Amino acid sequence: MDWTSAQLRSLVELTRRGTITAAAQALGYTPGGVSQQIAALEKAAGMELLRRVGRRVELTDAGRTLACHAERILSTEAEAVEALERTRHEISGVLRVGLFATAAAEILPPALQEVRRVHPGLTVHSRDMDVDEVHDAVTSGAVDLALGLDYPDVPIPREPALQVRRLYRERFSLAVPAGSLDGREVVGLTETQDLGWILPSADSYYGRAVRTACRRAGIEPRVQHVVTDTAATLALVEAGIGVSTVTDLMLGLRASRLDVVRLREKVERHIVVMFRSSVEHRPTVAALVDVLRAVSGARRGAPARHDPQDGTRRPSSGRSQQA
Repeated sequence: MDWTSAQLRSLVELTRRGTITAAAQALGYTPGGVSQQIAALEKAAGMELLRRVGRRVELTDAGRTLACHAERILSTEAEAVEALERTRHEISGVLRVGLFATAAAEILPPALQEVRRVHPGLTVHSRDMDVDEVHDAVTSGAVDLALGLDYPDVPIPREPALQVRRLYRERFSLAVPAGSLDGREVVGLTETQDLGWILPSADSYYGRAVRTACRRAGIEPRVQHVVTDTAATLALVEAGIGVSTVTDLMLGLRASRLDVVRLREKVERHIVVMFRSSVEHRPTVAALVDVLRAVSGARRGAPARHDPQDGTRRPSSGRSQQA
């Protein structure tokens, strides 16, 4: 039967997630795109795979049967791709990489330069996405691997089908309006009780991680502005609106005049690379992971950006969505 991997993957994700909307989010499609893939798969199979039940859809017996076989077909396809890559005398092929905004700005450019130098036959196609979506994008097969964030207080779900490798760690500091803490170099979270905070939603990994750290210290952050965009957060801090946690990677997204004060508590996040266990031994995947490790190792040894004259961090300019 003449079906495609994208069609089979849409069916598998619909089976896993339960709704077309959830499947679309995992795959990076629109709901209409998933519906089109399923419709094309039904045409190729010559059978109805979905039926409408009120406002919902559910798999038919044929749909459930094909979904079970689709997982094996996709797994066999992945094995075939790996076998073909091993027949080549050089690292070559195409990889799809998912990444969040700060990684796109700070990690991807040097990584792609290094790939071009050491593996000219390897082509990387990248896709910018919300940092909380990269886990699903990898598990669904929408991308081959992804750069993501892992918080010790709110870790990424671990499962046998997924590999999570840490590239390096970043420690959070507190970004405050310039001059607001009288030049203090260290502050405890308990001392931020009366400060207005700028944080992402409590539904996000980042938002939950910071709130957890504050509660462990015995306070509830007084969040006055719920903001996802890192550059917008830095602009608000610069304007004297409130305070927020930051890392050096986040500071690279916008040139801002603000003070960065070290937190007494150890609050961290880990920059990680994620990929499916089934592609772990693909030469192209292994090569790109090695490059990302090398680039991250070089970055880990880089000094923090700051102005020695007044202690104010002055990051380079850039765009952001969510750090």
